[in-house]
Amino acid sequence: MTNSSRTTDDSVRLQSFRRIALITICAVYFLILVGASVRASGAGMGCPDWPTCFGSWIPPVGEAQLPDNYQEIYADRGYAETRFNPVKTWIEYLNRLTGVVIGLLILTTAWKSLALRDHDRWITIASVAALVMVIYQGWLGSRVVASNLQPGMITVHMLMALAIVGVLLFALARARRDTLAAQTVAAVNPRFQRWLYIVLVLTVLQVAMGTQVREMVDFLNHSQGEERSAWVSALPWFFYVHRTFSAVVLFANLWLVWMLYQSLGLGHSLTRLALGLLTVIVLAIISGATLGHLGMPAVVQPTHLLSASLIFGLQFLLWMDYRHARGV
Repeated sequence: MTNSSRTTDDSVRLQSFRRIALITICAVYFLILVGASVRASGAGMGCPDWPTCFGSWIPPVGEAQLPDNYQEIYADRGYAETRFNPVKTWIEYLNRLTGVVIGLLILTTAWKSLALRDHDRWITIASVAALVMVIYQGWLGSRVVASNLQPGMITVHMLMALAIVGVLLFALARARRDTLAAQTVAAVNPRFQRWLYIVLVLTVLQVAMGTQVREMVDFLNHSQGEERSAWVSALPWFFYVHRTFSAVVLFANLWLVWMLYQSLGLGHSLTRLALGLLTVIVLAIISGATLGHLGMPAVVQPTHLLSASLIFGLQFLLWMDYRHARGV
């Protein structure tokens, strides 16, 4: 095989891999949104067992399909409050089906990456790692159910989803490294890289505080019931730090976008990526303010969690793309 034909084959394989990797990443973010919706709607225990749902692979549609003593059965398993709710059961069941689809997509991504192992072994390593991680995530999901939705377990489950996104983004960024290397970044402000690291640290701190707020909201949900309007006043001091710190994150990213705009203009892919990041940050702030000032409406919680997850992903991709544009 000649060098030109080998290059053409690599280009086709890279394009195919980038397509499936992007679809998989979008699907994982959709699963994060679905999972947040399950959590906000209180449907997390809609299926009190795993991997089946009320003992069946396809859940019942009515309580009449369950044994008369089903509550006693699940009470013996540690779920004293189990009560069949068809809406919550099917919301949780659809969440699980979405997870299965994600697993198949990541399996396909790993399979596609095998053809690129000679071109860039890190693409294959990252893709296979994502497959191993999603298998572990499936087991972790069973532990979440077994723990009766213990907040700490839910947080670990969420952080694992973000780790899977990070690994998939790493693989995608490696697959588009040649494209980025063709775009010059010589004119970028020398302070940009240092500021990018600062912004990444600020985001990690903000997400960590948001996780603590989320766990506190879960605690209030269990201790005070569905009186959402009372939750905000009961939240501890770190909620107010988290809310105020969002302004720091916003202005830090504004400066990041401004440096790219001044150096590269609007036409560069890094500038467009940074503008997309800024848009998501504004969405996160608006949804967070809505939660804080309108009594924690359940419909807004998934939007806030999704936007926070997207911020992490976009910043990580910006960092990787900048490194590849510099030939690193």
